[in-house]
Amino acid sequence: MSLQIHKRTKLTPEQRKEIFSRRYEDNVRVAVLAEEYHVSRPTIYKILARGRKRDFSVHNSTNARFRNLRWGMKRLSKIEKDIEDKLKKKAKRYNKNYPGEMVHVDCKRLPLLEGQTQKSPREYLFIAIDDFSRELFAAILPDKAAASAGRFLEQVLEECAYTVETIYSDNGREFRGNPEHHAFAGLCLHNGIGQKFTRPATPRTNGKAERVIRTIMEMWHDKEHFQSPAHRKNSLIRFVNYYKWVKPHRSLENATPGEALCSYFFPEFL
Repeated sequence: MSLQIHKRTKLTPEQRKEIFSRRYEDNVRVAVLAEEYHVSRPTIYKILARGRKRDFSVHNSTNARFRNLRWGMKRLSKIEKDIEDKLKKKAKRYNKNYPGEMVHVDCKRLPLLEGQTQKSPREYLFIAIDDFSRELFAAILPDKAAASAGRFLEQVLEECAYTVETIYSDNGREFRGNPEHHAFAGLCLHNGIGQKFTRPATPRTNGKAERVIRTIMEMWHDKEHFQSPAHRKNSLIRFVNYYKWVKPHRSLENATPGEALCSYFFPEFL
């Protein structure tokens, strides 16, 4: 039986195999593949997820008109309810469309530990949070200089399982500068990551990052007694794991960040 490809399909099975091979054998970035094949990044992620199951077929390629019609009828039945819900919300919560589309970063000077004095070295909490999934990354560093911000970004990129496209931050010197001489900005440029900044003198517009710092301080730092800086750093690692896999989020319909990522990349297993 010959394989029929729907006229609106953008990628053939052979192209899908090629994308999978180029990503995992040639290490071509998702953003580059999306641009070369003229599809969205979420489409590339879906192709890669199906490819891991050796599925390179074109889904929904037949009877598409009837499927779309059924979907449209179901959608129409929900329009009135959706409009009512939106009118009731004074401030709508929003998430980006896919992991890595935007990651918010921020930092905060941590309080002195018991036994430390004003002359003791201060430590800074750096955080990054994925707008789509609310996945949290965090580290404690000895200052808030650009070099420390760069070290933190290296950690984020090493731990992150998806491509980071844009980083959103305030205008602090640790995040903003000439890429030729600035560790954080230079690392963004080297990895093809765009930078966006809050409006001058309005850091509150980076609300998601500020909110997660407040949550970390209230749920973790204020409730623990740290015996040493090393103890505090190890405890932070445990809290980040709790935040990712245990703590439900209202913005994710009470799912955890880990569940949100699994649902996006591996919906067939849920």
